[in-house]
Amino acid sequence: MTLTDRADTRAWVLHPDIPATASGRDPQLALEEAVSLAHALPGLEVLDAQVVRLKQPHPGTLFGKGKLEEIKDLIEAERIELVLVDGPVTPVQQRNLERAWGVKLLDRTGLILEIFSDRAATREGVLQVEMAALSYQRTRLVRAWTHLERQRGGLGFVGGPGETQIEADRRAIDEQLVRLRRQLDKVVKTRELHRAARAKVPFPIVALVGYTNAGKSTLFNRLTGAEVMAKDMLFATLDPTMRRIELPGGGPEVILSDTVGFISDLPTELVAAFRATLEEVLAADLIVHVRDISHPETAEQAEDVRTILEDLGVRETTPQIEVWNKIDRLEPEARAAVLTRAARQEGVQALSAVSGEGMAPLIEAITDAITEATHEAHLTLGFDEGRKRAWLYDRGLVEEERQAEDGFDLTVRWSSRQEAQFGQL
Repeated sequence: MTLTDRADTRAWVLHPDIPATASGRDPQLALEEAVSLAHALPGLEVLDAQVVRLKQPHPGTLFGKGKLEEIKDLIEAERIELVLVDGPVTPVQQRNLERAWGVKLLDRTGLILEIFSDRAATREGVLQVEMAALSYQRTRLVRAWTHLERQRGGLGFVGGPGETQIEADRRAIDEQLVRLRRQLDKVVKTRELHRAARAKVPFPIVALVGYTNAGKSTLFNRLTGAEVMAKDMLFATLDPTMRRIELPGGGPEVILSDTVGFISDLPTELVAAFRATLEEVLAADLIVHVRDISHPETAEQAEDVRTILEDLGVRETTPQIEVWNKIDRLEPEARAAVLTRAARQEGVQALSAVSGEGMAPLIEAITDAITEATHEAHLTLGFDEGRKRAWLYDRGLVEEERQAEDGFDLTVRWSSRQEAQFGQL
């Protein structure tokens, strides 16, 4: 049974503040994000949240003896059923803490996996989450529970000590991972076919990326008129949504993609699992980085997004527009300052996706970026390369053509993505 099968689980959130491993962020803001994560999971009632300052983590229990007793008294007084630790907890620490406190415990990775498991809607999303969860569980087997160290007898007529329970459990997980990977490969092939079909269409791809809850889905809805789920909640949307739209005001047709939100310390299992989904970003002609400019740590969140984009392999040459969203949440003086800063920076647009303020300049910037993203090139095609010539004409890329003795001299205007596609013909 998963956490989401239970209603009103009484939960408590702890954020260990360890100076030696601190990222420089405000511990209180980190705690608030952890509470928001907890609220994103249905069936949880967060009764309290606390920052726990630690000089250094205890290897066996994370917290020292005195803090363990203090937290245990609070757990019993409030009848807490689940403790959420906003940070990494080793398998041994998890086992010891659950024993000491008599409650279920989840670390940050475990909580995010629960949220993703609850939100995944498409077949691909479900498979990716299952694989990420199994990879996470596999790490939890390392001497986490004593029963896993017991040996099982040999099978059949073969003698010997047999295998330990931990080996059997790990083998079972590995077998399940292989099955899931095969199923996912089939789904990914289907996605690749869809991507290949889109590649034949000459419309540029504009990908919305950003920290979770930055307002990507609200902006997507504003641009497309769609009704993608958009809530003031972390990870409100998981599966990517794509729409072919004509930009307002007579702008060009584009394919707009809304992707899963990023978050600091995103579990490595999930980064790997959702790489296929996030590959839509790699194929983009333009990336629109949406930021919640009203958030106290908007700069740190933006840096997290840039780091993940780099890890994914997004090219530095891919044009980007930075959107400072949620100006409607700012006080008048702060709002005026943000608008002034945005106006002075190239490639930055300040707006409110909720009210629509600032949308017209963004649409104009997207149009200009897509236009600037193309470049002129000169090609010579032989008379026997009619398929390539037809491909160029089908996409409206040919600006001028002259017939030569040995073929056709063409002047084309295309994007880097279209140039790469042509090179594969």
